[in-house]
Amino acid sequence: MNIFIAGLSYQISDADLRELFEEYGEVSSARIITDRDTHRSKGYGFVEMGDDADGQHAIDELNGAEYDGRTLSVSVARPRPEGDRSRQRSQNNRSYGNRDYRERNRY
Repeated sequence: MNIFIAGLSYQISDADLRELFEEYGEVSSARIITDRDTHRSKGYGFVEMGDDADGQHAIDELNGAEYDGRTLSVSVARPRPEGDRSRQRSQNNRSYGNRDYRERNRY
């Protein structure tokens, strides 16, 4: 089960997140999402648990709980929709930029 966690303190590491969820079962992976440029935490992350029952128990116990001075929002992670907007926007900008570059540099 893939679990989404929001409201995390910006000081929490992947290891801290893993440790928090290991109280409820085996954790396959735990990852804090960071900003691409600054590498600082964005305040949310994902935990993958092999057993769905353990994952649901963790969600039930931790959703709304306070951790490191912040209230957590914990839920089942929804899959990213096809044609994710941020990727699509990035690809559109890139293709437009390349086309514009080619048009400006025609001989």
